[in-house]
Amino acid sequence: MDTDSDRDLLSDLPQSIIESILVKVPLVDAVRTSILSRKWRYKWAAITELVFNDTCLTSGHDKSIISCNLVNFITRCLFLHDGPIHKFELNTSYSPASPDLDQWLLFLSRKDIKELIIDIGEDDWFRAPSCVFFCPKLTHLVLVRCELNPPPNFKGFLCLKHLSLQQVIIPPHDIEVLISSCPLLESLTLSYFDSLELTIRAPNLKYLNLEGEFKDIRLENTPQLIGISVAMYMTDDIAEHFEQCSGCNFDKFLGGVPCLERLIGHIYFTKYLSIGNEQGNFPVTYQNLKFIELYQVSFEDMKELLVVLRLIVSSPNLEELQISVSSSSITTTTDIYDLEFWERDWPVDCIFGKLKIVHMTDFSGLPHEIAFIKFLLGHSPVLEQMIVAPTIYVTDKVVKMLIDLLTFRRASPQATVKFIQEPL
Repeated sequence: MDTDSDRDLLSDLPQSIIESILVKVPLVDAVRTSILSRKWRYKWAAITELVFNDTCLTSGHDKSIISCNLVNFITRCLFLHDGPIHKFELNTSYSPASPDLDQWLLFLSRKDIKELIIDIGEDDWFRAPSCVFFCPKLTHLVLVRCELNPPPNFKGFLCLKHLSLQQVIIPPHDIEVLISSCPLLESLTLSYFDSLELTIRAPNLKYLNLEGEFKDIRLENTPQLIGISVAMYMTDDIAEHFEQCSGCNFDKFLGGVPCLERLIGHIYFTKYLSIGNEQGNFPVTYQNLKFIELYQVSFEDMKELLVVLRLIVSSPNLEELQISVSSSSITTTTDIYDLEFWERDWPVDCIFGKLKIVHMTDFSGLPHEIAFIKFLLGHSPVLEQMIVAPTIYVTDKVVKMLIDLLTFRRASPQATVKFIQEPL
């Protein structure tokens, strides 16, 4: 009779529990369990998540041999696998040959793949085969440095919820069709796109992350958006396009996102929103917007300043505001020092009733920067912290600026003003 010490308790566990254990270790170690015993020979072959990364690489100095070993390892794992594969991730600095990658993706398209992540080589690109567009259960797709050409009979990813395309070459019309053909899409990331005019129609989209040289961005059917992060790079071609634009970019981009909760605008974002924006009535109120972070805002440009004011005035429940100031020696308006603007154009009853934290960096003490801080201090009754970090170029003005800020009236009795020098 077997004693407890003789029994292999681990091998007797249900396959589902063994799989949950194996998917938590590097795949190469999961495969190595096949040498434990006859029972364990193909235990790994039923796991539904396969992650291939540099931990799967053999040691050595010959890159061609290392790459060849990786290709052989992936091919053996796929062809020995038994059952569905719900997740396949290839994230490695070594690039397989196109025929190998095409073969793997064709195999995966027949294995009920739900999550597909391909990020190979730092300088290498690959072309996605047409079979990628015929994975009906796909819910999560991440492609990096890839060329995409949706086939004419592509009907969309009907189950896709997360789409991330980074450094992807795709015809402008096709990217719009791809997005609109994913009715359940909740998260969208587009990075390093060049000179793209983009219209996004995604009724269930909640999170949007854009980075690249965008000429124009329209959000036409995105009522569920709650988080936006945008970084726009400027070229001479795009700058010229901005000058010729008609219409209000603020309305085109933020006019249809009433559920917004978090907004991060990187370089040139406020510049983009300022085109066509005029002071006046604001048709949209962002009741849920609690956090705004804006980079490289030029307080020398009254149009950019109006964008910032429009955002915070239209966000009655805003709790935290972070602004990085861009100081340019070239002014863009003739009325840059029209400080009567603050009393003339903004009513005294303008209140930021939920604002608790304000953090301004690269502060240089320009008149409108100081007036903006004074305006917030005087109209934020529950403000807790006003943190100001000066730019490194105004060390001779630090003491005077600190004195000025400390003398401003504060609507909040508990508000503190912290003047900090950030490290280089």
